[in-house]
Amino acid sequence: MPEGDTVYRTARALNEALAGHEITRFDIRVPGSATVDLRGETVSEVVPRGKHLLLRAGGATLHSHLKMEGEWHVYPAGGRWRRPGHTARAIVGNERADAVGFDLAMVEVLRTADEARVVGHLGPDPLAPDWDAAEAARRVGGDPRAVHVALLDQRNVAGLGNVYANEVLFVRGILPATPGTEVDAPALIDTAARMIRANRDRSRRVFTGDARPGRGMWVYGREAKPCRRCGTPVRAGALGARPTAERNVFWCPVCQR
Repeated sequence: MPEGDTVYRTARALNEALAGHEITRFDIRVPGSATVDLRGETVSEVVPRGKHLLLRAGGATLHSHLKMEGEWHVYPAGGRWRRPGHTARAIVGNERADAVGFDLAMVEVLRTADEARVVGHLGPDPLAPDWDAAEAARRVGGDPRAVHVALLDQRNVAGLGNVYANEVLFVRGILPATPGTEVDAPALIDTAARMIRANRDRSRRVFTGDARPGRGMWVYGREAKPCRRCGTPVRAGALGARPTAERNVFWCPVCQR
C-alpha cells in the first residue's frame, strides 16, 4: 500500500535514474498534459512530498500520485516492461533508462513555480528536510475528529496512511475513535515520525521489531488474531471523515484505552 515511505523510495529511485540527464523520451497518456513535450530538458531532481511525486525539469514539474494501485518502474533504456503497456500513464526516458508510471491516479505537468497548487495544502512531512513536528502536533491535537481520521488527513501530516495510523495508535495505547483533542499529540507525532523514518529504507515495513514474514504488524490486518502483547483478540471496524472515505481500523481493546 503506497504511503510516504513508498513514495520516498520511489522518488529516490527515479532521481538516481533521471536527475542530471537530458530527457529523450516523454509521453504523458492522460488528458490535459498529453501534448506536453519536455524532450531536450534536463531533469534537475525528483522529490517526494507526502504521497506526491514531483519530477522537475526545465521549469516544469511532472506531478504524480500513486493512490492505491500506482507504481513507477525504472528499466534500462528500451527494456521490456513488467506491466501491460495500456496501464502506462507517464514515460520519462533518457539515453540509459526509462521511467514508466503505471496506473497512476493523478498525472499532471505544471510550472514548477505553481507546485503549491497541488501540494501547498499538505501538512508537515516527517520525511522532508523541513519537517516541523510541533506544527504537525498542533494540527492533529487541534482536530476534534477521531484521531485515526486526523492522522490520515494529509493537511495535518503528509505521508501517513492507514497502516501507519493503525500501528502508531496501538503503540501509543490510543483507541482509534478518541478525539484528536484528547491525545498527547506531540508524543503521537514523535512516534509516527520515528516509525516512518525507520521504514523508509526497508522493502517490507516492520513495526514490531520482528522482520520475519507475518510478524511485522501489531494490529493492522490482524482481526480476531491474538494481540501480540496481551493475547486479546484484535478487533476491527471502520472510520472515516465521511461514509465514502471510511478506512479499516484495527485495535486491541485491552492495550488501547
